Amino acid sequence: MYKINKSSNSIQRLEQKSFSSLGFRERDHLQEWIAKEPSVLGEDLLIIQKEFSGFDETHERLDLLALDQQGALVIIENKLDDSGKDVTWQSLKYASYCSGLSKSNISKIYQQYLDINEPGSNAEERISDFMGGHDFEEIVLNKGVSQRIILIAAKFRKEVTSTVLWLMNFKLQIQCFRATPFAMGEELFLNIEQIIPTQDAEDYMIGMAEKARDDIDSQTQLKNRHIVRKEFWTQLIQTMNNTQSNLYQNISPGVANWIGAGSGVRGVGFNFAAAKHYGRAELYIDRGNKKENEFIFDQLFSQKELTYPLNLKP
Repeated sequence: MYKINKSSNSIQRLEQKSFSSLGFRERDHLQEWIAKEPSVLGEDLLIIQKEFSGFDETHERLDLLALDQQGALVIIENKLDDSGKDVTWQSLKYASYCSGLSKSNISKIYQQYLDINEPGSNAEERISDFMGGHDFEEIVLNKGVSQRIILIAAKFRKEVTSTVLWLMNFKLQIQCFRATPFAMGEELFLNIEQIIPTQDAEDYMIGMAEKARDDIDSQTQLKNRHIVRKEFWTQLIQTMNNTQSNLYQNISPGVANWIGAGSGVRGVGFNFAAAKHYGRAELYIDRGNKKENEFIFDQLFSQKELTYPLNLKP
């Protein structure tokens, strides 16, 4: 690795170091760096526990446990200058242990982590934000055999790389990252690069894995929450159709967390929305034009006590 010197239009070689020669330790340093900046592994990961030992009848501890944005658990094992020969077997054990973690288990594990590291934070809310703002009840975590493994070391033994490459033939999602410290004077640098699989190969394999998950999802029966929701909308529509309103005569119940009907006025709709913590009726205004939207809102607001139909055309 080289440092660019713009003033002299030259490059300067950085001195490759070992973690041990610099006095760095696995748990106190490398593990903490990754926990604080997991994006160094090339993707958005949510660290949910460190030194996790919550396995029945065993005192083993995995280094870092994370979630990816597909809801899969990611087991991260860190070694310093040498991977050792047993890290693959070790990580496979941890992956098998984690395969049995339920959604509520994962939330509880993360809450314990937050209580120590970020007191006052709520695990379900943080997971929802990480997963794109979806309701926690809608999120699927640790589905099937979706568990992933990430191994990090300065040097990987052939016993490890050979085993990893063989396991990848069975669609196991496992990656090896080489972590190398460098120095220039008093300045220290860290380079982390993915060596297995190579990035181009991984992009292809991830695409195939996502397609496989989509195929499985398309064949999966509706989950219980969708069945309950559809029954709720069925009863609500029946109730609405027994009133003077006829807006919901042609509305069919679905599995989304809202249903809507037109008001008869362009760009103005009536919606019902239901989630775990709220249920509400909405008047939704959207004509695609800010001034028209504001005009309709102002008209409705100024005459909110009236019961007769309004002329909403600007």
